[in-house]
Amino acid sequence: MIRTIMRGCAAGAAGTTALNAVSYADMALRGRPASTVPEKLVDTVTTRAGHPLQDSATKDNRLTGLAALTGIALGSGMGVAVSLLHHTGTRMPLWLGGALTGALLMAVADIPIARLGLSDPHTWSAADWTSDVVPHLVYGLVTYRLATAHHQQP
Repeated sequence: MIRTIMRGCAAGAAGTTALNAVSYADMALRGRPASTVPEKLVDTVTTRAGHPLQDSATKDNRLTGLAALTGIALGSGMGVAVSLLHHTGTRMPLWLGGALTGALLMAVADIPIARLGLSDPHTWSAADWTSDVVPHLVYGLVTYRLATAHHQQP
C-alpha cells in the first residue's frame, strides 16, 4: 500500500510539473500574465478560516508561495487518489483515465474559485478556457499514466 501511495504522490508531482510547464509555455508564447486567482483564493480561505495573513511588505510573497504549495499538494493528492483507485481494480484506457483525472483536478481547482466569487467561468473566453483545460489535460495524462504504471520488482 505504501508503494501505491508513493507512486501516486510521485505521479501527481510529475503531472503538476507538466501542468506548470504547459502554463508557463503558454505565458511565454502569448505574453499573458500569470493568474492572480490562486493567491486570491488562499487569501480568501485563510481569512474566512480566521487566520488571515497580516498586511505587510511580505504578504504578497507569502500568498504566492502558499498558492504554489496548494497547487503542488492538490496535484500530488490527486495522484495518490488515482493510484489508490487503480490499486483497487479501477482500470481505464489512458485517454479516458487521463482526461477524467485532469477534469477532476480542474474541478477541484475551479469550483472553489467560482463559489467564492473570485472568477466566473461563465464569462471566460475561449482562450481563457484553453489556458485552463490544456494544462489540466496534460496533468491528467501524465499523472494517470505514471500512477497506473506497473512496476516490476528487480
